[in-house]
Amino acid sequence: MDLLNYIWTNGAAFVFILTVIVFIHEFGHYFVARRCGVRVEVFSIGFGPELFGWTDRAGTRWKFSVLPLGGYVRMFGETSMPGAEGEDAREMTAEERAVSFQEKSLARRVAIVSAGPLANFVLAIVVWAVLFATVGQRVTPPNVGTVQSGSAAEEAGLKPGDLIVSIDDKEIERFSDLQRIISISPGVPLRVGLRRDGRELTLTVTPKLKEITDVLGNRHEVGLIGVSPAGTAFVRHGPATAVLKAVQETYRYATLLLEVLGEIISGTRSSKELGGPIGIFQMSGQMAEFGLPTVFWFIAMLSVNLGLINLFPIPVLDGGHLMFYAIEAVRGKPPSERFMEYGFRVGLGLVLTLFVFVTYQDIRRFQGVVEFFQGIFS
Repeated sequence: MDLLNYIWTNGAAFVFILTVIVFIHEFGHYFVARRCGVRVEVFSIGFGPELFGWTDRAGTRWKFSVLPLGGYVRMFGETSMPGAEGEDAREMTAEERAVSFQEKSLARRVAIVSAGPLANFVLAIVVWAVLFATVGQRVTPPNVGTVQSGSAAEEAGLKPGDLIVSIDDKEIERFSDLQRIISISPGVPLRVGLRRDGRELTLTVTPKLKEITDVLGNRHEVGLIGVSPAGTAFVRHGPATAVLKAVQETYRYATLLLEVLGEIISGTRSSKELGGPIGIFQMSGQMAEFGLPTVFWFIAMLSVNLGLINLFPIPVLDGGHLMFYAIEAVRGKPPSERFMEYGFRVGLGLVLTLFVFVTYQDIRRFQGVVEFFQGIFS
């Protein structure tokens, strides 16, 4: 019963969170496409066979499908792969050209494709703005609360009450900024700029290596200096300030995501930190346990993830289409069909490989899943 309850709770939260994010992304494409005069044939949440749906007066089929791991908008005249059959394989009438995606100007096609990721960023800004204006924005300043005995911080001379202002000349605004830099720098001497009793000081701290286990059960080797924050608070903002802070939070998180990906690619951060659908499934349930504000914070975070990743210049993603449009803008004509076909194949291979990799990482992370199935078949 506990297992069924776990699956039901996490599954419901997972489907709700993913549906909101995917709907907003696809609605961005749909909304701009309709404003540009393109006929939208299908708006689907999920992939595979249709569960239920309806057709509106404009002829768009709105539907929910079996696999809730994404969605899509199919527009009339859209060629998702070169050589597609159907309406693209014959000469269209004047009426059909008027509502065809491929017959629209380059600028309009760029606007339609860009609208999906942009909608995700807007969703994050709206969600964070509402949370900051109602619940408040969580603020954890980089003030040292406690210093552990025998820690790297104590050895370097840090004391409770110190305000960390910089590390290796990088400005520190939050305690999380401090944690992020220290965690990837075990054994590396760091110049820490701080403010103590109105005086500016610079100390050298060398984080110690320690193995920790995160909320997903994943073990990491990280750097620690042995300090904790002085405390956190929730600060409520007025409407205008809340929107400004939400824009800043969206930009900060997107920048942080790019930095983390760069660190994974360069090898300074483990690829084990990448999460897939199983990880999102578990975290969705954990967020739901903390209440709606936490669920919507998670929605905003994942929405930024989806928007940013979709802008990567990989064919089959929105960024890949924008890359082809950039080539078209420079050449004055679209890339050859063979070039795009190979590009889509490579892009699809990359996406599928990444999907399998992060899913494998998720499965390795959750040993309980393996033990459960071993118990069934033993």
